Formats: sequence, C-alpha cells, structure tokens
Amino acid sequence: MTKSAFITILGRPNAGKSSLLNALIGEKIAAVSSKPQTTRTKITGVLTEGDTQLVFIDTPGILREKDKLATHMIKAIDSSVSSIDAVLLVVDAEKRAGEQEKALLRKISKNTPVVLIVNKVDLFANKEDLIPIIAEYASLGDFDAVIPISALEKDGLNIILEQLKKYAVAGPHYFPDGKFTDQPERVIASEIIREKLLELLTDEVPHGIAVGVDSMSEHDTKDGEAVLDISATIYCEKESHKGIIIGKKGSMLKQAGTLARKDLEKFFMIKTNLQLWVKVKEDWRNREALIKNFGLSND
Repeated sequence: MTKSAFITILGRPNAGKSSLLNALIGEKIAAVSSKPQTTRTKITGVLTEGDTQLVFIDTPGILREKDKLATHMIKAIDSSVSSIDAVLLVVDAEKRAGEQEKALLRKISKNTPVVLIVNKVDLFANKEDLIPIIAEYASLGDFDAVIPISALEKDGLNIILEQLKKYAVAGPHYFPDGKFTDQPERVIASEIIREKLLELLTDEVPHGIAVGVDSMSEHDTKDGEAVLDISATIYCEKESHKGIIIGKKGSMLKQAGTLARKDLEKFFMIKTNLQLWVKVKEDWRNREALIKNFGLSND
C-alpha cells in the first residue's frame, strides 16, 4: 500500500532550510548561500523510499514586505502551510529564539504537527552548550518532536525521516518514484547560476539579481561526445551593478560561469557549454510582469 506526506519547511533566513532539503533528498535542487533571501519561491523536493513518498516544500525566509517580490515571497509561505501533513520548523542553533519563529508558528494551523529542527549543531564543540538553546526554542510551541541536526554534515537526517514517515497517509504517490523535484530543468539551471553569483558578490548587488535561461539544447561533437549548450541572461537593477557582475575584463562573470558550469555538469551529468550575458532591468523587483517572467510570482 502506497503512502504520501506533504511537508513544508519553514524558518528564518539562513537557518539552513535549503541545505536541509538538498540533504534529505540527496540532490541539489535549491540554491544555498550565506546571503539572506537565497530562496525566492516555493521549491518542491521529492523523496520516495519503498511505499512511502515524502514531498518537501522549501519556502523563502522572509516576513516583511519591502517590494512586490517580497510580497510574492510571503504569499509563497502562506500557501505552503495550508493543506499539508506536517511542518519542519528549522532554526539556527547559533541564534536566539525570537519573534520570527513565533510569527511563523502563528501561520500554521493548530491541527498541523510541527517538528522543531535545531540546525548547525556541528558548530558547537561542547554539546552541553546546546541544552539551554534547544530548551528555549522548544518553549515556543507544542512540537511533535525536537531534533538537533547538522544539515551540512548530514547528521540526524535519518531521525527526521523516521519521524516524517509517521505522517504519511494511504494514497497514491503524486510524483513518479524516480523523480526528485517538480522544478523544470531551466529553473534548476538558473538557480545554480544565481547561487554562484550570490557566493561571489557582496553588498546589495546579489538581491537585485535574477537569472533567466534563454535556451538549453544538446549537440554532439565530431568525436560523438554529447554537449549541453546553455545560454542564460543575468538581470540586475542598475548599470553600476552590471559592471560589478562583469568585473574587470570580464573576470567576475568568467569566475561565476566556471563555478556554475562545474555544478551544471555534475547535476545534468553531461559536458556543458555555458554562455552568460548581463542586462539591466531597473527596479524589476517592483515590476509584476518581470517577476512573473522570472518565475517568481507564486500565483
């Protein structure tokens, strides 16, 4: 008998939600960086083990409306906590419990089980120092379970999965058993490219970046080797940002392209030829048509 459960992953920015999603399903489908608002839209990850399928929904870590893009990000959170089987509330063990966690908990139906995930415990040499931190977070709500983990070191993941399987109910698998995300290949490619830019760029520039994949196609070389050709455009909000993204004599763009190509080849398991372009779209985060065009509308 097949069973399924839909699990939403919530948490403040940089708590490690996307790292946890990638670790749980064993594939990198969500961009990960130290920058806030790395995740901008709902990302679905699928893990099928035997008769049980767990469908994870990663959400943006934002609660304040600063522009139209932020409004869509908050909408993504609100829609992700309705009609689900459980919630993983991911918190950063290095930070104190605060109003952000309380606000997220208020969005969740009282009938929905919540599992508290205390992430980044690998940063504590003395594990006894975690006791008051875990107790402080645990006091925020009535949690089904409290699980300390390290998404980075993949420590504690089996405990999470055993807990989540308890919420699976009899019914069909909603995704083919071999599928691990509902994200189109172009979206995954654009997120891989954007992740590298987030890693390399500083200050306000990364938040004003969107990546659109213009084309993806395969061709064979004269030697019969398959090559994936990807052409993508990096959009920024200011002409000055365009210069920063390109870098001196194209150095920054070349570095981002090299890092992205390596991850693209690893993900698609094929030699990749990546071409990157940079264009300015002023104030695109407040332009509904562009937000929708970049696949960030969450409508």
